[in-house]
Amino acid sequence: MNELSHGQDPALQHPYERLGPDKVLDAVDSVGLYGDGRLLALNSYENRVYQVGREEGPPVVVKFYRPARWSREQILEEHAFVADLAGREVPVVAPLALDGQTLHHFDGFLFAVFPRRGGRAPELSDPIALEWMGRFIGRIHSLGATEAYRTRPAIDIDTFGRQPRHFLLEHRFIPPDVLPAWTSVVDQALAGVARCYERAGELKLLRLHGDCHTGNVLWTDDGPHFVDFDDSRMGPAVQDLWMLLSGERQEMVGQMADILAGYEDFCAFDPRQLYLVEALRTLRLIHYSGWLASRWNDPAFPAAFPWFNTQRYWQDRILELREQIALMDEPPLWPV
Repeated sequence: MNELSHGQDPALQHPYERLGPDKVLDAVDSVGLYGDGRLLALNSYENRVYQVGREEGPPVVVKFYRPARWSREQILEEHAFVADLAGREVPVVAPLALDGQTLHHFDGFLFAVFPRRGGRAPELSDPIALEWMGRFIGRIHSLGATEAYRTRPAIDIDTFGRQPRHFLLEHRFIPPDVLPAWTSVVDQALAGVARCYERAGELKLLRLHGDCHTGNVLWTDDGPHFVDFDDSRMGPAVQDLWMLLSGERQEMVGQMADILAGYEDFCAFDPRQLYLVEALRTLRLIHYSGWLASRWNDPAFPAAFPWFNTQRYWQDRILELREQIALMDEPPLWPV
């Protein structure tokens, strides 16, 4: 599925405009949980996520999936992967099985119910925390490598690079006066990504978390637990590692060493993947612009991202991609 191809006429009502508090509570009632009227919208733009108080028992978190993004089969593949991880005592937050089902339908929406889990963002300046994170990601990947997704797409130059480029041009998001510069720099960036993949050679793809940044990791005294596998796809293992890196090059070298010290306790790491760190960062930057554009008919997006699609926004993206072009030509974090 091309997730960037499901835009609507902005004049039409967006599906989420129908998802008011009463509908949320009715959906929860439909699976026998019976909300007590307490409803808290949680921070999510791609989907709509609510904490719902219950008449009996602790609150739950309910996710209403964005219509037309993932198919039912693709969502269930993600649920099965997360359930398998939970079954092996990997610290993930899996959807609850209610009457034997993890995915439910109510008035045109697919939704899932999760237990509420607390925590704080991990402290990634701490080498022990990084090693701990690496250990659990290694456990995720150890299971992720045992079989492939059948219906969910991969993270690659096509889905995260060429498709968003095409969407932005087709829907004329780029201002005419910066269009030549933006098109040129995106094409140079994608050529650089292709060179990085060539240097890395053929790599094994596996099932990933897919969006493993600190916002999707909750830390407690017992260590990290991973939430929101909504972006789970096939891809190279380093996709779940590079977003944990920050700072200057030498700092990132040390951080990656700490992560891999834990990771390789459970899963082998092919060092050729280090050629892809800046390539994957470049693809994420291109994909992010395409993602914002493809969601622009959702009223939540112009309100939350007022700076998007301004002249300054596209000028900054051009400079950002020029920096990435240079970084992709540098050697990997350590010799491969």
